[in-house]
Amino acid sequence: MRLISFVFLLLIIALGITFACLNAEPVVLNYYIARSRLALSWVLFAAFGIGGLLGLLVGAIMYLRVKKENLLLQHRAKLAEKEVENLRVLPLKDGH
Repeated sequence: MRLISFVFLLLIIALGITFACLNAEPVVLNYYIARSRLALSWVLFAAFGIGGLLGLLVGAIMYLRVKKENLLLQHRAKLAEKEVENLRVLPLKDGH
């Protein structure tokens, strides 16, 4: 399994290097305040990297929100179980 992972990693690195070599022409990147000339491969790498980080951030926020809701529901379930147990120990009253 390690050998397959290593070969896959080498393949990804080789594809990245060839991608960078094929897309080495400079492009002008306009900011709101300035502009700069960068290689197209770096611009694409940065765009994918920033997109990945933003995706991880949004995923983490959603995960924490669901985790918080899960803890709240577990607390409510414990309270309901205690209430049911308290009702079970109460003596029954016969109305007749």
